[in-house]
Amino acid sequence: MKAILCEKYGPPEALRLKEVEKPTVKDNEVLVRVQAASANPLDWHLIRGAPILARMSVGLLRPKDPRIGVDGAGRVEAVGKSVTLFKPGDEVFGFCNGSFAEYAVAQEDRLASKPANVSFEAAAAVPIAGITALQGLRDKGQIKSGKKVLINGASGGVGTFAVQVAKSFGAEVTGVCSTRNLDFVRSIGADHVIDYTKEDYTQGSQCYDLILDAVGTLSVSAGKRILNPQGNGVVVGFSGMFRLMRLAIRGKLTSKTASRKVGMMGARQSGADLADLKELIEAGKVVPVIDRRYALTQVPEALGYLEAGHARGKVVINCV
Repeated sequence: MKAILCEKYGPPEALRLKEVEKPTVKDNEVLVRVQAASANPLDWHLIRGAPILARMSVGLLRPKDPRIGVDGAGRVEAVGKSVTLFKPGDEVFGFCNGSFAEYAVAQEDRLASKPANVSFEAAAAVPIAGITALQGLRDKGQIKSGKKVLINGASGGVGTFAVQVAKSFGAEVTGVCSTRNLDFVRSIGADHVIDYTKEDYTQGSQCYDLILDAVGTLSVSAGKRILNPQGNGVVVGFSGMFRLMRLAIRGKLTSKTASRKVGMMGARQSGADLADLKELIEAGKVVPVIDRRYALTQVPEALGYLEAGHARGKVVINCV
Protein backbone atom coordinates (compact mmCIF):
# COMPACT_ATOMS: atom_id res chain seq x y z
CA MET A 1 0.00 0.00 0.00
CA LYS A 2 1.00 3.64 -0.36
CA ALA A 3 1.70 5.74 2.74
CA ILE A 4 3.27 9.08 3.60
CA LEU A 5 6.29 8.59 5.85
CA CYS A 6 8.29 10.96 8.04
CA GLU A 7 11.70 9.28 8.38
CA LYS A 8 13.53 12.34 9.69
CA TYR A 9 12.54 15.63 11.31
CA GLY A 10 12.31 18.61 9.03
CA PRO A 11 9.97 20.64 6.81
CA PRO A 12 6.95 19.07 5.07
CA GLU A 13 9.04 18.73 1.89
CA ALA A 14 11.05 15.99 3.62
CA LEU A 15 8.02 13.67 3.68
CA ARG A 16 7.99 10.75 1.25
CA LEU A 17 5.25 8.68 -0.37
CA LYS A 18 6.36 5.03 -0.25
CA GLU A 19 5.11 1.50 -0.70
CA VAL A 20 4.85 -0.25 2.67
CA GLU A 21 3.26 -3.38 4.08
CA LYS A 22 -0.43 -3.18 4.89
CA PRO A 23 -0.78 -3.03 8.72
CA THR A 24 -2.21 -5.96 10.64
CA VAL A 25 -4.69 -5.66 13.50
CA LYS A 26 -4.39 -6.63 17.13
CA ASP A 27 -7.34 -8.10 19.01
CA ASN A 28 -8.95 -4.74 19.84
CA GLU A 29 -8.12 -3.00 16.57
CA VAL A 30 -9.81 -2.20 13.29
CA LEU A 31 -8.16 -2.00 9.86
CA VAL A 32 -9.64 0.90 7.88
CA ARG A 33 -9.45 1.39 4.12
CA VAL A 34 -8.91 5.13 4.35
CA GLN A 35 -11.02 7.22 1.99
CA ALA A 36 -10.02 10.60 3.41
CA ALA A 37 -7.88 12.07 6.17
CA SER A 38 -7.40 15.58 7.49
CA ALA A 39 -4.37 17.56 8.58
CA ASN A 40 -3.89 19.15 12.00
CA PRO A 41 -1.23 21.34 13.64
CA LEU A 42 -0.26 18.17 15.54
CA ASP A 43 0.99 16.69 12.26
CA TRP A 44 3.39 19.46 11.34
CA HIS A 45 4.61 19.74 14.92
CA LEU A 46 5.48 16.03 14.79
CA ILE A 47 7.29 16.16 11.45
CA ARG A 48 9.38 19.11 12.66
CA GLY A 49 10.01 17.46 16.04
CA ALA A 50 8.78 20.57 17.79
CA PRO A 51 8.71 21.43 20.59
CA ILE A 52 11.96 19.63 21.38
CA LEU A 53 10.54 18.20 24.62
CA ALA A 54 7.97 16.25 22.59
CA ARG A 55 10.80 14.18 21.11
CA MET A 56 11.17 12.40 24.45
CA SER A 57 8.07 10.38 23.58
CA VAL A 58 8.11 10.28 19.76
CA GLY A 59 11.83 9.87 19.10
CA LEU A 60 14.85 11.97 20.03
CA LEU A 61 16.82 11.98 16.75
CA ARG A 62 14.17 10.68 14.36
CA PRO A 63 10.52 9.57 14.66
CA LYS A 64 10.10 6.14 16.23
CA ASP A 65 7.06 5.60 14.00
CA PRO A 66 7.41 7.18 10.55
CA ARG A 67 3.68 7.00 9.80
CA ILE A 68 1.82 10.27 10.21
CA GLY A 69 -1.78 11.44 10.22
CA VAL A 70 -4.42 10.89 12.91
CA ASP A 71 -7.83 11.92 11.54
CA GLY A 72 -9.40 9.46 9.12
CA ALA A 73 -12.62 8.17 7.60
CA GLY A 74 -13.21 5.09 5.50
CA ARG A 75 -14.56 1.54 5.37
CA VAL A 76 -13.69 -1.27 7.74
CA GLU A 77 -11.45 -3.80 5.99
CA ALA A 78 -10.85 -6.21 8.88
CA VAL A 79 -11.32 -6.43 12.65
CA GLY A 80 -9.48 -8.04 15.55
CA LYS A 81 -11.06 -10.99 17.32
CA SER A 82 -12.16 -8.88 20.33
CA VAL A 83 -13.91 -6.19 18.26
CA THR A 84 -17.71 -6.16 18.63
CA LEU A 85 -18.80 -2.68 17.50
CA PHE A 86 -17.74 -2.87 13.85
CA LYS A 87 -17.57 -5.36 10.99
CA PRO A 88 -16.01 -5.33 7.52
CA GLY A 89 -17.80 -2.91 5.22
CA ASP A 90 -18.92 -0.50 7.94
CA GLU A 91 -18.31 3.19 7.28
CA VAL A 92 -16.39 4.78 10.16
CA PHE A 93 -14.47 7.88 11.19
CA GLY A 94 -12.10 8.60 14.01
CA PHE A 95 -8.51 8.39 15.20
CA CYS A 96 -6.37 6.21 12.94
CA ASN A 97 -2.65 5.61 13.39
CA GLY A 98 -0.95 6.79 10.19
CA SER A 99 -4.05 7.97 8.36
CA PHE A 100 -2.08 9.57 5.49
CA ALA A 101 -2.14 6.21 3.76
CA GLU A 102 -4.37 3.80 1.88
CA TYR A 103 -4.90 1.70 5.02
CA ALA A 104 -4.60 2.55 8.72
CA VAL A 105 -5.27 0.88 12.05
CA ALA A 106 -7.47 2.26 14.83
CA GLN A 107 -8.45 1.08 18.27
CA GLU A 108 -12.11 0.09 18.40
CA ASP A 109 -12.95 2.63 21.11
CA ARG A 110 -11.50 5.50 19.05
CA LEU A 111 -13.88 5.10 16.12
CA ALA A 112 -17.56 5.82 15.51
CA SER A 113 -19.97 5.16 12.67
CA LYS A 114 -19.67 7.82 9.98
CA PRO A 115 -22.48 10.41 9.97
CA ALA A 116 -24.90 9.29 7.26
CA ASN A 117 -25.47 12.77 5.84
CA VAL A 118 -21.88 13.77 5.05
CA SER A 119 -19.08 12.60 2.76
CA PHE A 120 -15.95 10.74 3.85
CA GLU A 121 -14.06 14.01 3.37
CA ALA A 122 -16.34 15.88 5.77
CA ALA A 123 -16.22 13.04 8.31
CA ALA A 124 -12.41 12.98 8.16
CA ALA A 125 -12.36 16.68 9.05
CA VAL A 126 -13.99 16.03 12.43
CA PRO A 127 -11.92 13.96 14.91
CA ILE A 128 -9.17 16.09 16.50
CA ALA A 129 -10.73 19.51 15.89
CA GLY A 130 -14.27 18.44 16.72
CA ILE A 131 -13.29 16.55 19.86
CA THR A 132 -11.13 19.44 21.07
CA ALA A 133 -14.01 21.87 20.64
CA LEU A 134 -16.54 19.56 22.31
CA GLN A 135 -14.39 18.61 25.29
CA GLY A 136 -13.10 22.16 25.76
CA LEU A 137 -16.58 23.67 25.84
CA ARG A 138 -18.61 20.93 27.50
CA ASP A 139 -16.19 19.17 29.86
CA LYS A 140 -13.53 21.74 30.77
CA GLY A 141 -15.61 24.87 30.14
CA GLN A 142 -18.92 23.63 31.62
CA ILE A 143 -20.92 25.43 28.93
CA LYS A 144 -24.59 26.16 29.62
CA SER A 145 -27.47 27.59 27.61
CA GLY A 146 -27.59 31.38 27.63
CA LYS A 147 -23.95 31.81 28.65
CA LYS A 148 -21.67 34.28 26.87
CA VAL A 149 -18.92 32.36 25.08
CA LEU A 150 -15.92 33.76 23.18
CA ILE A 151 -14.02 31.66 20.64
CA ASN A 152 -10.53 32.95 19.81
CA GLY A 153 -9.47 31.61 16.42
CA ALA A 154 -13.07 31.13 15.29
CA SER A 155 -12.27 30.60 11.62
CA GLY A 156 -9.73 27.79 12.09
CA GLY A 157 -10.12 24.04 12.39
CA VAL A 158 -11.04 23.90 16.08
CA GLY A 159 -12.73 27.31 15.98
CA THR A 160 -15.27 26.46 13.28
CA PHE A 161 -16.39 23.45 15.28
CA ALA A 162 -16.36 25.42 18.55
CA VAL A 163 -18.67 28.14 17.22
CA GLN A 164 -21.20 25.57 16.06
CA VAL A 165 -20.95 23.33 19.12
CA ALA A 166 -21.39 26.34 21.42
CA LYS A 167 -24.50 27.39 19.50
CA SER A 168 -25.88 23.85 19.79
CA PHE A 169 -25.74 24.30 23.58
CA GLY A 170 -27.72 27.54 23.32
CA ALA A 171 -24.83 29.89 24.09
CA GLU A 172 -24.38 33.47 22.89
CA VAL A 173 -21.21 33.24 20.82
CA THR A 174 -18.58 35.84 19.96
CA GLY A 175 -15.96 34.82 17.40
CA VAL A 176 -12.51 36.38 17.10
CA CYS A 177 -10.93 36.26 13.64
CA SER A 178 -9.25 38.35 10.94
CA THR A 179 -10.99 40.91 8.74
CA ARG A 180 -11.44 38.56 5.78
CA ASN A 181 -13.20 35.96 7.93
CA LEU A 182 -15.76 38.16 9.73
CA ASP A 183 -18.68 37.33 7.42
CA PHE A 184 -17.66 33.69 7.30
CA VAL A 185 -17.68 33.35 11.10
CA ARG A 186 -21.11 34.99 11.22
CA SER A 187 -22.31 32.51 8.58
CA ILE A 188 -21.49 29.51 10.78
CA GLY A 189 -23.48 30.89 13.69
CA ALA A 190 -21.53 33.50 15.66
CA ASP A 191 -23.78 36.17 17.18
CA HIS A 192 -20.94 38.70 17.36
CA VAL A 193 -17.50 38.97 15.76
CA ILE A 194 -14.31 40.76 16.71
CA ASP A 195 -11.61 41.63 14.20
CA TYR A 196 -8.35 40.96 16.04
CA THR A 197 -6.42 43.13 13.59
CA LYS A 198 -8.37 46.15 14.86
CA GLU A 199 -9.36 45.26 18.40
CA ASP A 200 -7.80 43.33 21.28
CA TYR A 201 -10.64 41.33 22.83
CA THR A 202 -8.73 41.07 26.12
CA GLN A 203 -8.82 44.86 26.48
CA GLY A 204 -12.54 45.34 25.84
CA SER A 205 -15.31 46.07 28.32
CA GLN A 206 -17.30 42.91 27.51
CA CYS A 207 -16.94 39.97 29.88
CA TYR A 208 -17.63 36.31 29.16
CA ASP A 209 -18.65 33.18 31.01
CA LEU A 210 -16.38 30.98 28.91
CA ILE A 211 -13.42 31.63 26.61
CA LEU A 212 -12.10 28.89 24.32
CA ASP A 213 -8.71 29.95 22.98
CA ALA A 214 -7.84 27.89 19.91
CA VAL A 215 -4.85 30.12 19.13
CA GLY A 216 -2.99 29.78 22.43
CA THR A 217 -2.42 33.45 23.24
CA LEU A 218 -4.70 33.91 26.25
CA SER A 219 -2.79 34.68 29.46
CA VAL A 220 -4.06 34.01 32.96
CA SER A 221 -4.19 37.71 33.84
CA ALA A 222 -5.99 38.69 30.63
CA GLY A 223 -8.45 35.84 30.99
CA LYS A 224 -9.37 36.77 34.53
CA ARG A 225 -9.86 40.38 33.52
CA ILE A 226 -12.61 39.57 31.01
CA LEU A 227 -14.19 36.51 32.63
CA ASN A 228 -17.35 36.79 34.68
CA PRO A 229 -17.28 35.37 38.24
CA GLN A 230 -17.17 31.54 38.03
CA GLY A 231 -16.05 31.89 34.41
CA ASN A 232 -13.65 29.52 32.65
CA GLY A 233 -10.83 30.21 30.21
CA VAL A 234 -9.80 27.09 28.28
CA VAL A 235 -6.63 27.21 26.16
CA VAL A 236 -6.39 24.47 23.53
CA GLY A 237 -3.98 26.13 21.06
CA PHE A 238 -0.17 26.20 21.14
CA SER A 239 1.85 29.36 20.52
CA GLY A 240 5.22 28.67 22.12
CA MET A 241 6.83 26.54 24.82
CA PHE A 242 7.50 29.42 27.23
CA ARG A 243 3.89 30.62 27.08
CA LEU A 244 2.67 27.05 27.52
CA MET A 245 4.78 26.42 30.60
CA ARG A 246 3.86 29.75 32.19
CA LEU A 247 0.17 29.10 31.59
CA ALA A 248 0.44 25.59 33.00
CA ILE A 249 2.14 26.72 36.19
CA ARG A 250 0.34 30.00 36.86
CA GLY A 251 -3.03 28.73 35.73
CA LYS A 252 -2.88 25.73 38.04
CA LEU A 253 -1.75 27.80 41.04
CA THR A 254 -4.22 30.65 40.71
CA SER A 255 -7.19 28.53 39.69
CA LYS A 256 -7.15 26.70 43.03
CA THR A 257 -8.46 29.74 44.89
CA ALA A 258 -9.88 32.12 42.27
CA SER A 259 -13.47 32.06 41.04
CA ARG A 260 -12.26 32.75 37.50
CA LYS A 261 -10.21 29.85 36.16
CA VAL A 262 -7.82 29.81 33.20
CA GLY A 263 -5.99 26.68 32.14
CA MET A 264 -4.95 24.34 29.34
CA MET A 265 -6.68 21.27 28.01
CA GLY A 266 -5.41 18.39 25.93
CA ALA A 267 -8.11 16.50 24.04
CA ARG A 268 -8.76 12.80 24.70
CA GLN A 269 -9.35 10.40 21.81
CA SER A 270 -12.86 9.10 22.47
CA GLY A 271 -15.23 7.07 20.33
CA ALA A 272 -18.11 8.06 22.61
CA ASP A 273 -17.47 11.76 21.99
CA LEU A 274 -17.20 11.09 18.25
CA ALA A 275 -20.65 9.53 18.48
CA ASP A 276 -21.92 12.72 20.15
CA LEU A 277 -20.48 14.78 17.30
CA LYS A 278 -22.06 12.37 14.81
CA GLU A 279 -25.47 13.17 16.33
CA LEU A 280 -24.87 16.91 16.07
CA ILE A 281 -23.79 16.54 12.43
CA GLU A 282 -26.76 14.38 11.50
CA ALA A 283 -29.07 16.88 13.20
CA GLY A 284 -27.58 19.67 11.06
CA LYS A 285 -26.28 21.55 14.11
CA VAL A 286 -22.64 21.09 13.11
CA VAL A 287 -21.33 21.19 9.53
CA PRO A 288 -17.62 20.41 8.99
CA VAL A 289 -15.92 23.24 7.10
CA ILE A 290 -13.36 22.23 4.48
CA ASP A 291 -10.96 24.87 3.18
CA ARG A 292 -8.84 22.89 0.72
CA ARG A 293 -8.55 19.34 -0.60
CA TYR A 294 -5.32 17.61 -1.57
CA ALA A 295 -4.34 14.23 -3.01
CA LEU A 296 -2.22 11.79 -0.99
CA THR A 297 0.78 12.76 -3.12
CA GLN A 298 0.27 16.39 -2.07
CA VAL A 299 0.49 15.94 1.71
CA PRO A 300 3.67 18.08 1.95
CA GLU A 301 1.82 20.94 0.23
CA ALA A 302 -1.21 20.45 2.47
CA LEU A 303 0.86 20.63 5.67
CA GLY A 304 2.78 23.62 4.35
CA TYR A 305 -0.47 25.47 3.74
CA LEU A 306 -1.80 24.54 7.18
CA GLU A 307 1.43 25.60 8.89
CA ALA A 308 1.19 29.04 7.24
CA GLY A 309 -1.78 29.66 9.53
CA HIS A 310 -4.42 30.91 7.11
CA ALA A 311 -6.64 27.85 6.73
CA ARG A 312 -10.38 28.50 7.04
CA GLY A 313 -11.71 25.34 8.63
CA LYS A 314 -9.98 22.05 7.80
CA VAL A 315 -7.51 20.80 5.19
CA VAL A 316 -8.50 17.39 3.82
CA ILE A 317 -6.47 14.65 2.12
CA ASN A 318 -8.09 12.27 -0.40
CA CYS A 319 -6.42 8.88 0.11
CA VAL A 320 -8.03 6.87 -2.72
